[in-house]
Amino acid sequence: MGPVMLDVQGTSLSQEDKEILQHPLVGGLIFFTRNYQSPEQIADLSQQIRVAANKPILIAVDHEGGRVQRFRDGFSLIPAMGKLWQMSAQNITLAKELAKQSAILMALEVQAVDIDISFAPVLDINNISDVIGDRAFHQQPDYVSELAEAFINGLHQVGMKATGKHFPGHGSVKADSHIDLPIDTRSRAEIFQQDLTPFKQLIGKGKVDALMPAHVIFPDVDSQAVGFSHYWLQNILREQLGFNGVIFSDDLSMQGAASVGGYIERAEAAQAAGCDMLLLCNNRDGCVDVLDNANISTSLVGGERLKKLLKMPDKNNNWSTLSENLAWQQASKLIKSYR
Repeated sequence: MGPVMLDVQGTSLSQEDKEILQHPLVGGLIFFTRNYQSPEQIADLSQQIRVAANKPILIAVDHEGGRVQRFRDGFSLIPAMGKLWQMSAQNITLAKELAKQSAILMALEVQAVDIDISFAPVLDINNISDVIGDRAFHQQPDYVSELAEAFINGLHQVGMKATGKHFPGHGSVKADSHIDLPIDTRSRAEIFQQDLTPFKQLIGKGKVDALMPAHVIFPDVDSQAVGFSHYWLQNILREQLGFNGVIFSDDLSMQGAASVGGYIERAEAAQAAGCDMLLLCNNRDGCVDVLDNANISTSLVGGERLKKLLKMPDKNNNWSTLSENLAWQQASKLIKSYR
């Protein structure tokens, strides 16, 4: 599988989309709200993409719940993960069950329209970051770990792989990496004792299938933003923490990625640092420039990791029959009862 994940503009494929999907470097596609009209339409678009690519292709979406849920009309509304603690009246057992059932509900619906993964769960701590906020499960690292583990168990129960983000934690820096380059000046010790804890604990339990690094610089650890840092991704994540799953770059069109140059430089730096798949979104010209001119390559090892994220074929899991699924019924009933 190729190392580039890109997007398409509309609700159906253009001729250019079809040609780009066949490029040998393209191995993934991410959906946005603009691609969605109805469950039936997005399922058809997923199928169009797989046919046009004519090869294994990983289809993804950001469908965490709360304010980050790309598909709404026709889909169940998933609560923000940061709301579960209040919804459960601070009962950890109930909060974990809500997390698990939220994951089951989300994953079954996303898979029913032929999408492989949602980029979830968020493992950041709800601290001072406005862009994270209630996307995070909690303000305490150990609670984040417990609730995220329950969420991942729900994903795994219905066959979806888990992508933890934003390694090693975006919650303790104010700036938004979509529009700025956040710099977290805390000490290495504080970062490792606080923000890194959920990642370390869940990687140690073998729960995390993929990770997405933050476009954040931690000067006391390394001068490069995490997604471009060989030290963060290889020395810490791969070697010290023993992570052997997929590493996605965060979107390379974000302002937080601009520290290393233009799109070609960003793609080359992210792959050199250790990212298995490079997200190039919302900039078709930049994406084409990378495909045509960047010094990046398909990796056999990275490709094998990526293939493990593809959902298993299941003829019984489609949108028209989803309401008959017992797990979906139970999850939907529980989440609705707390809305």
